[in-house]
Amino acid sequence: MNKVRTGADQLSAIATDLLAGKRFGLLTNPTGINAQYRSTIDSCAAISEGKLTAFFACEHGLRSEKQAGIQFEDELDPVYGLPVYSLYGSNRKPTTSMLADLDVLIVDIQDLGIRFYTYLTTLIYVIEACAEHGVTLIVLDRPNPLGGTKVEGGLLNEQYRSMVGAWRMPMLTGMTIGEFARLINGQRDTPCDLKVIPLLGWNRKMEYSDTGLPWLMPSPNMPTIDTVRVYGGHCLFEGTNLSEGRGTTKPFELIGAPWLQSEKLCKVMNELQLPGVHFHPYTFTPMFSKHQGERCQGIFTYVTDRSTYQSVETGLHLVHYVMLLHEHNFEWLGNEAGHPFIDLLTGDNRVRLQLHEAQGLNEIVESWSHDSTQWRESRKPFLLYEE
Repeated sequence: MNKVRTGADQLSAIATDLLAGKRFGLLTNPTGINAQYRSTIDSCAAISEGKLTAFFACEHGLRSEKQAGIQFEDELDPVYGLPVYSLYGSNRKPTTSMLADLDVLIVDIQDLGIRFYTYLTTLIYVIEACAEHGVTLIVLDRPNPLGGTKVEGGLLNEQYRSMVGAWRMPMLTGMTIGEFARLINGQRDTPCDLKVIPLLGWNRKMEYSDTGLPWLMPSPNMPTIDTVRVYGGHCLFEGTNLSEGRGTTKPFELIGAPWLQSEKLCKVMNELQLPGVHFHPYTFTPMFSKHQGERCQGIFTYVTDRSTYQSVETGLHLVHYVMLLHEHNFEWLGNEAGHPFIDLLTGDNRVRLQLHEAQGLNEIVESWSHDSTQWRESRKPFLLYEE
């Protein structure tokens, strides 16, 4: 039996109070399901108190049919014949015409609580649009897969706002999507009419595997909770010329390149004795993405103690030693939105400019630790759940 009930499990109970006589839209993807494995799409279509008039889709599409970074435009849902408004194409924020026939917008998406996972950015834009157009926003809360205590990484520098970071927050927020919505709305000068349908039975120490809830991949390259656990640090490799494991069955748990000295790198990393982690050499050939079809010398990351493992600090050390061992092969990838992609991922340029030096690594780790402490304090008024 499920220990936790999500906002989606309470949808029928709130319909009379919040949706009676209302025209409403739904932003979701396949992770929007209840404990009976019924999709929120189907649940909303069956609501008789109000009228479902439109769907909204973030990265990967309404039914997660699109790979990472694939932009798409508005379309018609083949099942219900309703418009599906794309928030990952020409428009990243709901427009006036998209919201014209709506009184309420419902959001039900399983997020990771990680800054550069684009669902949080889409939520920020949705909050802005709802505030501007007088639309009520209802967020059906879901657990943070990593629990509610892990906060890691530096705060985003405002100059580096992008789709992979649109608010001054760390890499790991330690918040549910409902709590995050409360924080964004509470820190805006003009908040929207926000209602969060809270989780029942969840506490901050629970990882997703502790909830009893069914797991569905939040995106095509996020298959398991093990992937989520390392993603906060290993996503940094998206800004490099190494494969981050896309095109394998273990994305982000595997990183590598044809030129990587995998055994030497594993030896160096294991000698650091970073908490809760072990590295092992592993050869792989990506079926798509970077180094497609090439034999890559790689390493596999085992999280041996989830309570002590720190994904962001581990990722920083790993990139640092890859750079030291492969100074003639390693490269940062090109610009996006006027900045090298690693700058957008990390929220400033310090990693790109300083990480190659041991002193630079230590300064970044210390600075980011301070930022995380600051975030813990600033988020407190918006938390909904106890430890």
